[in-house]
Amino acid sequence: MTTKTAHAADDDKRSFLKCFDRLKRELIEDERRDNQVKIAIDWIEEMISYNVPHGKLNRGIAVMDGVRALNAYCSEELMWKAMVCGWGIEWLQAYFLVADDIMDESITRRGQPCWYRQPHVKMNAINDGILLEMQIYKILKRHVGTGDPAYAHLLELFHEVTYQTASGQLIDLITAPIGVVDLTKYTEEAYMRIVTYKTAFYTFYLPAAAAMRLSGVEDENAYKVANDICVKLGQFFQIQDDYLDCYGDPAVIGKIGTDIKDNKCGWLVVQALKKCSAEQREIIEENYGKDDAECEKKIKALYRELDLEKLYLEYEEKSYKELTEIMENQTALPKELFSSMLAKIYKRTK
Repeated sequence: MTTKTAHAADDDKRSFLKCFDRLKRELIEDERRDNQVKIAIDWIEEMISYNVPHGKLNRGIAVMDGVRALNAYCSEELMWKAMVCGWGIEWLQAYFLVADDIMDESITRRGQPCWYRQPHVKMNAINDGILLEMQIYKILKRHVGTGDPAYAHLLELFHEVTYQTASGQLIDLITAPIGVVDLTKYTEEAYMRIVTYKTAFYTFYLPAAAAMRLSGVEDENAYKVANDICVKLGQFFQIQDDYLDCYGDPAVIGKIGTDIKDNKCGWLVVQALKKCSAEQREIIEENYGKDDAECEKKIKALYRELDLEKLYLEYEEKSYKELTEIMENQTALPKELFSSMLAKIYKRTK
């Protein structure tokens, strides 16, 4: 399959958003049938609408792309199930972000205040995250169902990837807790473990493996190949994210970067620690992880001094070339299963 035209991509997005409207409506109707009180129904509807549909939707639409890459013909039923699984991933993403924003004390998300920062929400957002996760399984049961051989595999897949992501988040939190700076923990090994588990599995492997399960792929080697490629895609994506947190325009990326003040074990600080002199290391020790605008400016000035932007751009080109070669040289799966993912993130600005 050639790269989709912008028109075809727009069509996919419109179909995908129509699917969301139906799924949300069904969840609200479930609450009404269960005699849920009106204030709770209204809350759930607002919570879903605020948190689920406003991202780039790349993860969810990747399931549609994957199903097309794996099948010469896609029935309406198969494509519907692909959209449902795609929204399952977007619901999972919403759950992760609601929780992540609380833990990171973030300010904005997707161009609007974080859900927990809404005056009427606050720490109620913790329970909302649980609701978002459980809604995934209501959606999958209704629209994939126990009669589909893929159903049990999909349940296991979502559970496993949720666990992997939470494990990555744990390492992220305990490696670099807010306000406690221990630069000895900021190693390449720790960083790659965090990004692989926190980002790669749910962002890339979950969409690819969901498409494979819906398409009836049973070869375990194919899943290993997909896992290996998707891990590399995820590492590439998260390193981009770390770069954009510092160098991206908040108006474009939809959030204010907080990695420096939040003491994140990010790609930029790991690279800075590898390149810096003893004097420059002191600047990092004195200013990194401080909730202070002047401290943040000093770290960014040091990054410019170390020319980390150039280092990132070199990494980006090298990684893109390596990923392209890996995709083309493997024979277990159509390269289009992965190339559409890479095309969406290469040179991204948000």
